Amino acid sequence: MLWKKLIERKARTDSLWRGLAERRGWMQYLFKPRPGTTHRPHSFYRELYPTIMKDIESIESNWRSGRHMLRRINCRSENSKGVYCLQYDDQKIVSGLRDNTIKIWDRTDLQCVKTLTGHTGSVLCLQYDDKVIISGSSDSTVRVWDVNTGEMVNTLIHHCEAVLHLRFNNGMMVTCSKDRSIAVWDMTSPSEITLRRVLVGHRAAVNVVDFDEKYIVSASGDRTIKVWSTSSCEFVRTLNGHKRGIACLQYRDRLVVSGSSDNSIRLWDIECGACLRVLEGHDELVRCIRFDSKRIVSGAYDGKIKVWDLVAALDPRAQANTLCLNTLVEHTGRVFRLQFDEFQIVSSSHDDTILIWDFLNFQPNENAGPPSPALTLMEH
Repeated sequence: MLWKKLIERKARTDSLWRGLAERRGWMQYLFKPRPGTTHRPHSFYRELYPTIMKDIESIESNWRSGRHMLRRINCRSENSKGVYCLQYDDQKIVSGLRDNTIKIWDRTDLQCVKTLTGHTGSVLCLQYDDKVIISGSSDSTVRVWDVNTGEMVNTLIHHCEAVLHLRFNNGMMVTCSKDRSIAVWDMTSPSEITLRRVLVGHRAAVNVVDFDEKYIVSASGDRTIKVWSTSSCEFVRTLNGHKRGIACLQYRDRLVVSGSSDNSIRLWDIECGACLRVLEGHDELVRCIRFDSKRIVSGAYDGKIKVWDLVAALDPRAQANTLCLNTLVEHTGRVFRLQFDEFQIVSSSHDDTILIWDFLNFQPNENAGPPSPALTLMEH
C-alpha cells in the first residue's frame, strides 16, 4: 500500500494536504478506516495521488492569477458602519462591529447565529479559542465571553482610551491602546486574568501587538516598531524605517511584516533589526496584513487586497515588480481586517461586508453560488 502510505505521510506533515483531505472527503480512506468504511484497493490510492496533485496545482494557479469564488455577508444594521475585526474557522466567523456588537456567523449558510452585546463602543479587536472570545473596544475595556454560550464572563478595566489590539496564547495576553501603553496579562482562567506589567515607550497610540515565547512586538503611530522580551518584559530594540505611523503587523519566527500609512509594507529580521524588503503598491494606508510560509496578504484603505510572494520577497535578487502576484478588488470601502489559509481569504471592511475569497472551489464562468468540489472521487 505504498500510495496510501505516501498520501498519509503528506496528510500528516503538510497542512495543505490535510486541509484537502478534509474538504474533498478522502480523509475517511486514510489511516485507520472508520467503522463502516469500505476497504479501498491499491488502485484507488494510485489514482487518488495524481488527482490530489492536480488539485494542488489548481489552487496554486488560482492564488497566482486571482481566480476565486466569492461569497458575501452583509452586516448592515441601523447604526453599523464597518466590520473592524474578524477571526474564522471551518464552522464560524466571529466579527467585531462598529455598532458595539460581536456577531457570529455560520459558515454554511452565512447567517448570523449569535449577537454578543455588552461593549458600549465599537469592537475594534478580538481573538477566540475553543473556550473564550476576548474583545477590545473603543469603550476602553477588554471583555471575555464564553465562546459556546456567548455569555460575558469578565470585564478588564485598565486602559484609559480605546483598546486597539490584543493577542492571547498559552495563559498570557497582551493588549495595546490609544493611551500609548501595552499591558501584559496572566490568564489563569477566563474569570481570573491579572495584570503583570505595563510597557511604556511609544509616543503615540499603539495600534498592534503580537508575541511568542521570546518577544513581544508592538507598532505605533509614532512610526516605530518596538521589541520587548516576553519573559522579562524589558525593552530590546526599535525597528526604524517607516515614514509614517504603523497600522498593522504580524510576527512569526524571525520575521516581522508591517504595514503603514506611508502606503508601504516592510519585512524585518527581528534579531538584528534589519529591514529586508519594502513592498510598494497600495495607494493608501495599509491597514491589515497576514503571512504564512508562502505568501503575504495585505488590505488597505484603498479598498484593495494584495497577494504577495513571500519567498521571492525574502530573496534580495528578486525584482520588486515581480513580488505582487495579484490585486483583489471587491470591497467598496476601506479594508479593516483579513485572515487567510491555504484555501481562502476572509476580509472585512468599512463597507459593512465580510467577503470570503475561495481559491479552492473556483469554477470558470461561474463565480457565484455555493461551493461544489471541482473533483469527485471515483468509486472502485
